[in-house]
Amino acid sequence: MSLRKEHELHTRRKGRNMGVGLLLAGFVVLVLALTVVKLTSSNFTFPKMDSEEQN
Repeated sequence: MSLRKEHELHTRRKGRNMGVGLLLAGFVVLVLALTVVKLTSSNFTFPKMDSEEQN
């Protein structure tokens, strides 16, 4: 039990932070899923490098 009651502003801010955190986590999951799908596709090949770009 806390000694002081939490201010209403902190309660609203906590709700907003949770929403932003969930959106950020969703974006990270989306990028991870797209990366996994791209790398596990059967026709994926690494780009060819020209001999000039290798040096």
